[in-house]
Amino acid sequence: MKMLINVPETVVADALRGLAAAYPDLNVDVEHRVIARRDAPVAGQVALVSGGGSGHEPLHGGFVGPGMLSAACPGEVFTSPVPDQMARAAAAVDSGAGVLFVVKNYTGDVLNFDMAAELAEDEGIQVAKVLVDDDVAVTDSLYTAGRRGTGATLFVEKIAGAAAAEGQPLERVEAVARQVNENSRSFGVALSACTTPAKGSPTFDLPDGELELGIGIHGEPGRERRPMMTSGEIADFAVNAILEDMPPRSPVLVLVNGMGATPLLELYGFNAEVQRVLRERGVAVARTLVGNYVTSLDMAGASVTLCQADEELLRLWDAPVKTPALRWGM
Repeated sequence: MKMLINVPETVVADALRGLAAAYPDLNVDVEHRVIARRDAPVAGQVALVSGGGSGHEPLHGGFVGPGMLSAACPGEVFTSPVPDQMARAAAAVDSGAGVLFVVKNYTGDVLNFDMAAELAEDEGIQVAKVLVDDDVAVTDSLYTAGRRGTGATLFVEKIAGAAAAEGQPLERVEAVARQVNENSRSFGVALSACTTPAKGSPTFDLPDGELELGIGIHGEPGRERRPMMTSGEIADFAVNAILEDMPPRSPVLVLVNGMGATPLLELYGFNAEVQRVLRERGVAVARTLVGNYVTSLDMAGASVTLCQADEELLRLWDAPVKTPALRWGM
């Protein structure tokens, strides 16, 4: 498998150096693996810190900036960052208003963020945590107990980040983040396996002409494997799986997300089918975002995330944001 890298051992460090060169308004600590806003800490604002294994870019480092995350901690590929990283990030961005950890529901992430919270609290930093567990495909997987955290992470980080930017207190920012997670559901589909730099070959076997319904962002198995389906058939399956779990009560934010190797031409076509299914089911759409945001290296495929958004959540979604991967209104 051909890869645009030097050697597997330096993939994350090389990427961080490139991120720093492209975005000078970020403070990228390559040695300690912390990406932070250069203007942090911001007086009077709750800080948001997230992180996870590398390989899901732009999640999380691409979401650091005004209106979203204060800092992100990249681990090795598909490997949780360590508690010292997270505690260091919290200390770097805490203004005294407290820090909210946004944690995807994977066992390593949960354990390490819990330990980091204890370390930060020992240093006098007030910490709250919100767990993202939006994936409806399976209850348990290779990496987690309970539902996996996937596309809703973007909604949580954006909307809670907007609340923090307004100067809302930690308790309110935490409550907003929990509300977004509780109002969000996701479903993903893989058309191919992904290839980690260390392995250099596909991480699982997905024969030509087949797809995996309900895949996880590390290649974890989904609900079932089927012969290849059309874009419309996949949209029917994915959206209906979400709506069966979360009957809509209000208009939704829609994220049609590429897994890393699916071109926008296909994603926009898939979005047209997702919108068709929502219309047929009588679901009003408030906003739609299409692109590669929560990826799995070079996996071909897509995921759909829906978030029920009341007027307040929609207002916070529309608030200004300026990060490498998401920016509007500034």
